[in-house]
Amino acid sequence: MSNFKILISPAKSMDFETISNLKSSSLPLFLNQSDKIMHVLQKKSPKNLMELMGISAVLADLNWTRNQEWIINHNLKNAKQAISAFIGDVYVGLDVNSLNNFEIDFLQEKLYILSGLYGLLKPLDLIQPYRLEMGTKLKVGSKSNLYQFWSKELIKHLNSELTVDDYLINLASNEYFKAVDKKNLITQNIITPEFKDYKNGELKMIGFFAKKARGMMVRFIAKNAIDNIKDLKRFNYEGYAFDVSLSTEAKYVFTR
Repeated sequence: MSNFKILISPAKSMDFETISNLKSSSLPLFLNQSDKIMHVLQKKSPKNLMELMGISAVLADLNWTRNQEWIINHNLKNAKQAISAFIGDVYVGLDVNSLNNFEIDFLQEKLYILSGLYGLLKPLDLIQPYRLEMGTKLKVGSKSNLYQFWSKELIKHLNSELTVDDYLINLASNEYFKAVDKKNLITQNIITPEFKDYKNGELKMIGFFAKKARGMMVRFIAKNAIDNIKDLKRFNYEGYAFDVSLSTEAKYVFTR
């Protein structure tokens, strides 16, 4: 039996129109820190947001409105569980609606979503609409970017949840995983699954497929209540199979 935590990235695409089927909810760990970040964002005009985030005028207007409406008090009337609010490629693969209550509860214990605004989110944590990628060069107080802002908070919390023998399954993108100060992590047992497809006779990591597969891996872990890290190698959704020759102890490679 292996104790582990899983990290995934959030998504820029969100759905706050559809009512969530999830019955329970929780609150983000770092709402006070999120509030500090949002105070900085709320002072930025749509034009500032366009420059800061490299987004269109339409998206800047939308996110200016979101920022003005964001409040620290999160409840089921003004917020939604993270795992059903995010709808990007990873979350297509995860497919929250395919999970039963037991599987959701399993992920609530195991899974963290990294976030530029919220730091770390559990699946059932309530979030309000926002756009803030971890790589955004936003100065908050004395911290010149979000990596600096979140680094100590994230490592302190992860170290409180893990021991030296535990595992961290990294299914996040490089942009987000960079927020984890690996050298100060209590465990050095980090496993990064990679998903590659044969295309024109070459093995490649293809963005959409790789992101979707990260979500499918989370679904596989939940559906099988995985409690031994080696059982990750049994992942076989949508034609993927563990490739022994390409894999190492720290990198599990799946191909199709």
